[in-house]
Amino acid sequence: MTIKANWSYPTAIRFGAGRIAEIGEACAAAGIKRPLLVTDKGLANLPITSRTLDLMEAAGLGRAMFSEVDPNPNEKNLEAGIKAFKAGNHDGVIAFGGGSGLDLGKMVAFMADQTRPVWDFADIGDWWMRADADAIYPNVAIPTTAGTGSEVGRASVLTNSETHVKKIIFHPKVLPSVVICDPELTVGMPAAITAGTGMDAFAHCLEAFCSPHYHPMSQGIALEGLRLVKEYLPRAYKDGGDIEARANMMSAAAMGATAFQKGLGAIHALSHPLGAVYNTHHGTTNAVVMPPVLRFNRPAVEDRLAQAAAYLGISDGFDGFYDYVMKLREELSIPDKMSALGVGSDRIDELAAMAIEDPSCGGNPVELTVENLTELFKQSI
Repeated sequence: MTIKANWSYPTAIRFGAGRIAEIGEACAAAGIKRPLLVTDKGLANLPITSRTLDLMEAAGLGRAMFSEVDPNPNEKNLEAGIKAFKAGNHDGVIAFGGGSGLDLGKMVAFMADQTRPVWDFADIGDWWMRADADAIYPNVAIPTTAGTGSEVGRASVLTNSETHVKKIIFHPKVLPSVVICDPELTVGMPAAITAGTGMDAFAHCLEAFCSPHYHPMSQGIALEGLRLVKEYLPRAYKDGGDIEARANMMSAAAMGATAFQKGLGAIHALSHPLGAVYNTHHGTTNAVVMPPVLRFNRPAVEDRLAQAAAYLGISDGFDGFYDYVMKLREELSIPDKMSALGVGSDRIDELAAMAIEDPSCGGNPVELTVENLTELFKQSI
């Protein structure tokens, strides 16, 4: 089945195989003539990146690239990216890659001409209004994984290199002007990354669906996102060349990030400090901590997840849904505990103290405390 579409929600999206060829048109639509392509170190020398640079050059956009982006990008990466942006006299950013490349690329466009430090725009209250909105450059986002959904997000996650705390930096104009979702760009993803990023999309949809906040639009998007992951993630994992599965997972990723406007929860509150301290893969970490969080939240989400289970064709309500998650993790070779990813139990108190400060706590259906977060870390590690 060939999937090709143009969407205008939550921003302008050009969806379909081969649409990377429209990069010149996408930049023109965003008002960008001299873009800086921002990506991560792992992607910098891959064929999909070389081809994208060739397409940029053919469209008269040059082939400037910045790739000093860590897996969990920090303010030092941002400072270097802004320096490259200024040196090249660029007028916009092409954010290219997985979550790290997309998040940092959006931040370079956001911060290049701001006068306050990036931490002043953390997603707290109306802090975003501190920014000079007229000084924000446009960005075009091109995801090469199917997980974070950062291509349709109004925020980026940035790790403080000194405190090892992840912060969510928010502004409405961080949302990309144009997105190119080309599933062919995800075909080369290794199976382990397909699994981890896919479980990230699943976690976004799951936590948004379980959040107690009122947002019926996000609720519906989250439920259908769960269905797409259930149907297509095992296929993409088994056969990386299955373009239909890759396309539907790319949709699920964007849907998860759109849905979590309704809120996230304990999965992300645990995952953010684990990734910041131990540099673990975010989506894989989400998958590892998911079962203890489901058990913890059961009293508040049992009926709701029974409804989801019915929609997904899973019998036995909450228990059936939980068993499905455990089987899916096994099918994708997700480790059972964080110890398999190099996480020790000697810093649990520190992790719990970081987790309780994470804004994701506010969307958990059961109130989180340092004490119950400590117990969740113990069960996860």
